[in-house]
Amino acid sequence: MLVIASLVAFLPGVFRIPPIDRDEPHFAQKAKQMIETGDYVDTRFQGEAHYTKPVGMYWLQAATVKTAEAFGVPDARLTIWLYRLPSLFGAVGAVLATYWCALAFVDRRGATLAALMMVGSVLLGAEARLARADAMLLFTVVTAMSVLARAYLFSRDDKIARPGWALLTVFWTALAAGILVKGLVIVMIVGLTAATLSIIDRSVRWVQALRPLYGVVWLVVLALPWFIAIYARTGSAFLLDSVVHDTLGKIANSQESHGGPPGYYVILFLATFFPACVLAGLAAPAVWAKRREVPIRFLLAWLVPSWLVFELSVTKLPHYVMPLYPAIAILTAGVVEAKALSRWRWLKLNTIWWFVVPILLSITAVAGAIVINRDLGLPAWPFFAAAILCGFLAWQLYDDDGAERALMRATAAMVLISIGVYSMILPTLGPLFPSVALAGVQRESGCTHPVAASAGYDEPSLVFLAGTETRFTDASGAADFLREGGCRFAFIETHQESAFAERAEAIGLRYERGPRVEALNFTKGRPITIAIFRSAGEP
Repeated sequence: MLVIASLVAFLPGVFRIPPIDRDEPHFAQKAKQMIETGDYVDTRFQGEAHYTKPVGMYWLQAATVKTAEAFGVPDARLTIWLYRLPSLFGAVGAVLATYWCALAFVDRRGATLAALMMVGSVLLGAEARLARADAMLLFTVVTAMSVLARAYLFSRDDKIARPGWALLTVFWTALAAGILVKGLVIVMIVGLTAATLSIIDRSVRWVQALRPLYGVVWLVVLALPWFIAIYARTGSAFLLDSVVHDTLGKIANSQESHGGPPGYYVILFLATFFPACVLAGLAAPAVWAKRREVPIRFLLAWLVPSWLVFELSVTKLPHYVMPLYPAIAILTAGVVEAKALSRWRWLKLNTIWWFVVPILLSITAVAGAIVINRDLGLPAWPFFAAAILCGFLAWQLYDDDGAERALMRATAAMVLISIGVYSMILPTLGPLFPSVALAGVQRESGCTHPVAASAGYDEPSLVFLAGTETRFTDASGAADFLREGGCRFAFIETHQESAFAERAEAIGLRYERGPRVEALNFTKGRPITIAIFRSAGEP
């Protein structure tokens, strides 16, 4: 049931949405270059080394595309949904892992409720559709924490079975996989949880249940070979870029303008963990009252220390705290199971958001379609209407039918919104994806090997769709590029068009004018017009 619910929630849009700048095509392009070059050690975007993340996600994406090619999928290397499949599998795996982890704390009904909270999470729904590492990281973290929880609870309750070798292998394998997918994040979360519990209990003996000596050897066997290979290839470059610049640098500095004050994630949680955040608020008083109980102590040790680290880090992005959401889901499910949700009127009033949010999201989606694409998005309207109805029932029948049914209705509302937005609105917003139109001009040119240079528009989706040889340059460089002959294209943003014309006249360049692409560069938040020029002569 959870697998079906996850697929219904996460699949809409996966196959239709074009590459979304900027992180997604960065990941996909680096995986594509692995396939093109046959080099599965180094990670590069065009000729530039990119060592901010380990190799795990690129391997998964490359393996998926190679498998698709083996089965005859046409243009597999340019098909973005193939690169998204590891994220989709990671998101589904995270839902199932949340269920498994929750079984250490609540019964099957409560575990199902916790898993459904993850299914409905706005943030996980977005990550499931993006060819990035975060959904897979979440899967590895929850899997590792599931075993860590059983090891800790065993040390406090003789009725709980000691983790056997199979579970221990799962723990250390998940830890190694998490390191290969996204570096030290999983080590920080698991390590802070274990350290916090050991300090509170004034004992580290419980950690022996994890067989750390044997486990570390297994972890090294799995993860170290690639690190040795990349060190042999690049020296200390990966260590400096990944650990010093990317991981530690994000704690001390705001990178790529992604900053925020302390408390940023608490506020964002209300949107990214919707609709379950409403129940989490109702559960908070009971969690605080029982904070000294062993199960709740573990979940708070998972949640609080790492959350504080993320809040105190200067660089902030919404998905950073996602590996902590399962702890919140399980805590909330435990309170629901104990029928201990708060009855405070000011907290219960927040259930109205189950009704209000679908209305706001529906209006926003339709307004976006009108403004960007001059289209009403009518096919999505029945789904939006059904979502609003589900949200209304979740709010109105909360007291009569209880928290579980209310959450299921609110989750259904968000799934319906996702179907409307991700499969019927977003894929039709062509101006948001100019790279699709630009690459389409190349494909329809009749050239056997078209190449392009772009001036003023430098999104990675263009490299992914138009080819690894795509060159980002200025107007003069684009004119010189066309002069080299062959089947070449220049994509010139309007503000650089006069400089291009001047350089073309100066060097005696002959070229043909193509169509113009009107677009909205949402990564920079401004409308753009891109003129297309083609080298004259050779087809």
